[in-house]
Amino acid sequence: MAKLASNSRAEKSKQSELKELRNTGKVPAVVYGFETENTSLSVDENEFIKVIREVGRNGVIDLEIADGVTQVMVNEYQFDALKNQITHIDFIAINMQTEVTVEVQIELTGEAPGQKEGGVLEQPLFEVSVTAKPADIPETIEVDISDLNVGDSIHVEDIRSKGNFVIENEDADALVIISAPTEEPEVDEDAEEQSVEVEATAQKNDKADEE
Repeated sequence: MAKLASNSRAEKSKQSELKELRNTGKVPAVVYGFETENTSLSVDENEFIKVIREVGRNGVIDLEIADGVTQVMVNEYQFDALKNQITHIDFIAINMQTEVTVEVQIELTGEAPGQKEGGVLEQPLFEVSVTAKPADIPETIEVDISDLNVGDSIHVEDIRSKGNFVIENEDADALVIISAPTEEPEVDEDAEEQSVEVEATAQKNDKADEE
């Protein structure tokens, strides 16, 4: 399990203090939840990114705080796209024996034969809601599309046996569909020629009227 160090900070930090903190590569954060009082702290941004890459968005982290080590998950974090900077993190302390519900990303693997035939791949759901004990939450759920032809699809009911977790979405929810290619309407060349002739005649008549 990945570890992440933290430093305590004032519960109500001033904006100037938070700005200075971020300028030094630290991220203001808060931890709360199972057997944990609401505590304000800060963590190193680069270290946090390394940990998330290691354990995934729904992974469990050993957060080192003043009172020791507590197991947490990232409940939410805020990101400033203009500054390319994480600005705040909410950690939630967890009980490893209690189930939680989180969103897990769907990852498509393989190449569908239907696409080679001109079919269009549609993915209605990019995430599903999963309930499990923290240690059993997958980083992603892989869905193999290697057998899908035009008109085929995969639904939630097809992946329920993927692991030691429960998917909360409905069985009928589609994860991926290979739709038939859209056919372009055929052009009626005779009708097109007639339209051009009518337009030319109309222009000729309009010119004669002007004269």
